[in-house]
Amino acid sequence: MVNQGIKGADIIFYGELIKIDTINKISTFRILELFKGNYNSKIINAKSDETDYPIYPLKKDLWIVYALFNKDKKTITLDLRSPTQTMEIGTGFLPPVPIHGIYGKKITKLDSIICEVENLKIRNETLSTFFYQLELLRAYKSSQNIISEKEKTELKIESYSKYIIISLIVNILLFSFLIFIILKKKIFIK
Repeated sequence: MVNQGIKGADIIFYGELIKIDTINKISTFRILELFKGNYNSKIINAKSDETDYPIYPLKKDLWIVYALFNKDKKTITLDLRSPTQTMEIGTGFLPPVPIHGIYGKKITKLDSIICEVENLKIRNETLSTFFYQLELLRAYKSSQNIISEKEKTELKIESYSKYIIISLIVNILLFSFLIFIILKKKIFIK
C-alpha cells in the first residue's frame, strides 16, 4: 500500500489539517514532515477538483497525505485510491458507526458494548496502520537521503578526478616548456 502510494504520488507528507472551507472545498494542511516531493512552504492547500474519487476532509486531525499536484502546481488533489489517512479514519476503513435498532429491535446494553468493542478494534487497527505507514515513510526518506549522499559523493569524486586530469595536463605542459627552455639554453651555450 505504501509502495504504491510512493510511486503514484507527487508529494507525500505528514501534517495537520488546520483549516476546512466546505463551501469552496479547500482544505489547508500544515506540513510537519515531508517525505517526497519539493514544496517550499509549510502550508499547502488541497482542492480535490481533478479526480473521480476525491477526499473532502471534514475533521481537523493529523494526516498522512499522498497527493498529486493540480495544474497550478500550488494545490494538491486528495484521492480515495491513495493510502491517505488520518489517525482516526484509516485507508479502507469506514468511520465507526453507532449501532441502530434493526426493524424496531430495542438496543440493549450488550448491543452498545459490542458496538463499542468493534469501534475500539477499528480505532486500534487505524492507529496501527497510521504509525506503521509513518515508520515506512521515514525509512523511505532515510534511504533517499543515503542515495542522495552517495550521488553527491560520486559527483565530488568525478569532479576531483577532472581537476586532477587537468592539473596533470597543465603540469606536463609546464614541464615540457621547462625542458624546451633548458634545451634551448644548452644549444645557445654551445
